[in-house]
Amino acid sequence: MMPLLPQEIAPVTPEMLALTERFLLPKLRDLQVSLQILRRRLDGRLKPAMPFLYGKPYPLGRCETISREAIEALPGLLKLRADPGMAALHDFVQAGGQLRSIWGVLRGRYFQNAIQAGALYIDVANDTVDPNKPQIEILPLAESGMENVRDIAHFADIARSYWQAEVYANHVLPSLAPLLPMISLAPEQPPLLQSACDYMIALMMRDAFRDAEHWLATQPAPPDAVMQRIHAALPAHILPAPAGQGRDMALAACMQARTEGRQQDDVWRDARVRDFLAIRF
Repeated sequence: MMPLLPQEIAPVTPEMLALTERFLLPKLRDLQVSLQILRRRLDGRLKPAMPFLYGKPYPLGRCETISREAIEALPGLLKLRADPGMAALHDFVQAGGQLRSIWGVLRGRYFQNAIQAGALYIDVANDTVDPNKPQIEILPLAESGMENVRDIAHFADIARSYWQAEVYANHVLPSLAPLLPMISLAPEQPPLLQSACDYMIALMMRDAFRDAEHWLATQPAPPDAVMQRIHAALPAHILPAPAGQGRDMALAACMQARTEGRQQDDVWRDARVRDFLAIRF
């Protein structure tokens, strides 16, 4: 069995199911209360700091931020033995239970950040698409509708339906194309290289950039106006492809990265991510 990618949904083994049934299912109500308290604390800090995202009020669009902050807070909270929900989660982890951040597609409609606790799906940001929904949702993972992104085409399909985005081939920045082969353009947003999340980058590396190469070979470049917006956002050390050469250079970059074994080179990956983060739209 291949190692799990960052934020990949882990298969629910009989052991994980047994630990979930022993430690977590009897304490679901307590766990819900504990997570609601955590969410209130996070909102008190995050809402004043980030009241709007692309014109939408907090918490809309803040799924990744809220989920990340929650999972970063959990190790400290698990020590609170007086909190029944956290005590149950602590005992589950101590007995070998798996607690991990996950990211994928929810019910075939959304990109979703969540927490996997054994056989449970835990969403601490359930109201970030529809603010009328409860903030916390806990479900059996098998009933949640959460699935891993399979490939670039799957990602692009969800981006089109969820973000109403156009998704193009990255024929603009060949040096980043092996890891970030897509450019998305959603309403009222700048063009974005996709996808810089840990899971998608690791997915590109797992097959040695072959899926990226296929996408770059078969999909169109963005319109000239989008290319110009990207050019204008680049720092001096990132060079765009000369006109008419982007497709060939992007494909060559994938082949070169594979030949050089970059699919196993974390230093190379981190340098590409730093380049991505240096782009300012």
